[in-house]
Formats: sequence, structure tokens, C-alpha cells
Amino acid sequence: MNVLARRAADLLGISVAEARPMAGGDLSQCMRLRLEDGREAVAKTGPAPPEEARMLAAIAATGAPAPAVLAVDATLLVLEALPDTGAGPGAEADLGQVVARLHAAAGERYGWHADYAFGPVAIANAWAEDWPAFWGERRLLCHAGHLPVPLFQRVERLAGDLRSRLPERPRAALLHGDLWSGNVLTAGDRVSGLIDPACYYGHAEVDLAMLSLFGRPGPAFRIAYGPSEPGASERAAIYKLWPALVHRRLFGAGYDGLVEGCLEAAGA
Repeated sequence: MNVLARRAADLLGISVAEARPMAGGDLSQCMRLRLEDGREAVAKTGPAPPEEARMLAAIAATGAPAPAVLAVDATLLVLEALPDTGAGPGAEADLGQVVARLHAAAGERYGWHADYAFGPVAIANAWAEDWPAFWGERRLLCHAGHLPVPLFQRVERLAGDLRSRLPERPRAALLHGDLWSGNVLTAGDRVSGLIDPACYYGHAEVDLAMLSLFGRPGPAFRIAYGPSEPGASERAAIYKLWPALVHRRLFGAGYDGLVEGCLEAAGA
């Protein structure tokens, strides 16, 4: 039996009948398990499994669907396996309602209870009262030393101009933090779960920008979610820049075009 499956069995206190590697897993190991009692589960590693468990609990507490945590320790998370049979015609509208439900939960400040990471890329989440400062310091300037100098200089110039581009005190919504289609499980017309979060409290437009970085949900999503805030289209490129920079650091210069496109769209 796979080492990951053995560790999951020890945590659960039940034997694993079958273990299968799951697709994806660029930043963590992931196995689908069939337990001896017939239940299906998912075992995964990650930068901080206890923190991911806390994030999933926060998502579930809003009424948005998320997998239940079956067991967790410092290096392994075991989750219930949710249905993922593909999206039906009503799934985009349901996703709009799910994300609206998530964003209805609000914090008093921007950030999260702990720092997190996408693989080797640290995610600084120290609490802040000032949104432009949070975004500039913890999502843009944090890439100093990790990008070609000319590229970082453009990021730095944009960060220096955020007070004229971002609202100072937008509502601090609970964000998924890595909301793209691969982290949305669907079963017919319903979203069955939001997975692999990197939660923090921030401007709701951050999640919406990420959701349109590698594709764009149709009009049913926006109708169900609610109308855009004034100026949202101008801010979208600034919010897309964070995941673009993360991808550049994780996967190399092949993502320079994505980063440069975000900078150009932001007028930087």
C-alpha cells in the first residue's frame, strides 16, 4: 500500500481497501481512498494541513459546500470524497450563489489567522486595516528577488500607485483565495464542493478576478452572484496579477506573457 494511504489509515483508525493517485497534484500529493467500510475519502499533503482544515471549516460555516475533514495531523489531511461528475446547465448559476454565500461572511480586517503557501511561494497574511497597503506589500512587493529586475520594477511601480486604484476599506469578505475551475467540484446543476482553499479576508473582487484568469464563467454566474461594483473591470487586472506572479514563480518564464498582460491591462 502507498505510504500516503498507510498514514491515512493510521489517522482514521480503519483499513484502506484501495488507493488511487488523483490527477493534478502540482503542489501536493493526493490519493483517492476506498475505506474498508465502503466510504470514499481523499488523502492529501500540503503546506499546512491543519490550516487548510481550518479554512475548509470556515467555508462550510458560510453554507458554501466544502469537504468535511475526517482526520488531520501536521503533514496529512483526510477529507470526505465529494461527487465530481461534471457541470450541468445550471452549475454556473449555482456557483454564483455559492460564491455569494461565501463572500457574505465578513471579517473586521484584511488577512488571515496564519500565513500559508502555494508550494515554495509564501503567502503572507498578517492582519491589516488598509487594503491597498495589504495588497501592495503582501501580494505584489513580496515577489522582490524572485523576478527579473525589469519585470519587478513594473510591479513595484504599480504597487506604489495602488491608493489611486484600489478602495481603501472595501468590505473584508471571506475569500477562497485560489478560486479557479479546478478547485470547484460539480455534480450536474450543483456545485458539490470548493476545494484547495488559501483563505483570507479581503476584497471580494479578488476571487472573481481569479475565477476569470484561465476562463470566464458565463452570464448565469454574474446574475446569480450579483452586480459588479463600480470600477471592478479596472481593478481586475491588478487582482489577477497576484496569481499570475505566483504561477511565474512556480512554473517559470513561460508565464511571463500572463504577467505582462496583467501589467499592461493595469496600465503599468
